[in-house]
Amino acid sequence: MRSRLPQVGTTIFTVMSALAAEKGAVNLGQGFPDFEPDPELLDAVESALRGGRNQYAPLNGWPPLCAAVSDKVFALYGRRYQPDTEVMITAGATQAIFTALLALTQPGDEVIVIEPVYDSYIPGIILAGAVPVRVPMTRSYRVDWNRVAEAVTPRTRIIMINSPHNPSGLILRDADMQSLADIVRRNDLYLISDEVYEHMVFDGEVHQSASRYPDLADRALVVSSFGKTFHVTGWKIGSVVGPHELMTEFRKVHQFNVFVVNSVMQNALAAYMSKPERYLTLPDFYQRKRDFFRAGLSKTPLSLYPCEGTFFQLVDYSSVSDMPEADFARWLTTDIGVAAIPMSSFHEDKVENHTVRFCFAKREETLALALERLSRLG
Repeated sequence: MRSRLPQVGTTIFTVMSALAAEKGAVNLGQGFPDFEPDPELLDAVESALRGGRNQYAPLNGWPPLCAAVSDKVFALYGRRYQPDTEVMITAGATQAIFTALLALTQPGDEVIVIEPVYDSYIPGIILAGAVPVRVPMTRSYRVDWNRVAEAVTPRTRIIMINSPHNPSGLILRDADMQSLADIVRRNDLYLISDEVYEHMVFDGEVHQSASRYPDLADRALVVSSFGKTFHVTGWKIGSVVGPHELMTEFRKVHQFNVFVVNSVMQNALAAYMSKPERYLTLPDFYQRKRDFFRAGLSKTPLSLYPCEGTFFQLVDYSSVSDMPEADFARWLTTDIGVAAIPMSSFHEDKVENHTVRFCFAKREETLALALERLSRLG
């Protein structure tokens, strides 16, 4: 048969997780926690299950949850989105991004992405009938906005950004957002802003949401993730906020590719978000894990990149091996017993910089075991 995605196979995350399970390796590859969520959140789920919240939710989402999202964004970023028309609950961030692409593009439109790029973006663009245009980051994983501006053509429709950035762990700052806003404004573009790690920004830095910047917020769909925020990635629940005009188009697509999202989990999340400290304390929570992991890695021959946000740490293994990244990641999993993701998998042309990505969203004992095994590299 003729494939819509002839170049796409099983994702590297699935491959490395399967290999880790087969070899009994510590899985620091795929980005999910190995600890349970707050018991109070699970209690809220049970309460919703037994409280009659088992039928369809409204199309936009459970109204108290939409209101909680609106209140959170206003409190943190100063933009008030109307809960009934400018907030939608989605079946995770990946669905939100794909729906946004379907809603905002026409066949042949160009969508600029920043590479290295999360693996769902390019297939989503292609399935929407649009054309991906990759703009590489610098070697130190910063965005060259001059190159982004040069990539804009009359066919460009959207720029996609991701901050904090997966896989690099770096963040966009105010100067970045000002440069982006200038490009968007001058060229009459839309923005899809993937902000699923918004509550994982470290060292006192502030998350620069697109919602903070009127020139961006007026033309942006901003994507967030309850799964990443509350350690429940398996629930696959996210949210999108945006101006009424864009959300009208988003809603048209959403109602036919998802319709509505799990009503029980939405009800539980609405109750749980009544205490903002449950997400406002996340930077400190994950920074402690980052610092513990980095301290251990500093005792190995691996060279550490900065980690400003997310729960990912990049390392350069040049002093250990000259193997290509995919081969090194497999060797690390099978011989050392720690799974990682090769950075080349986030590039179309498999750029090789002797760099792999670890996930530190793990229990301390999991990280300690991984560090003990990685110490064999010395």
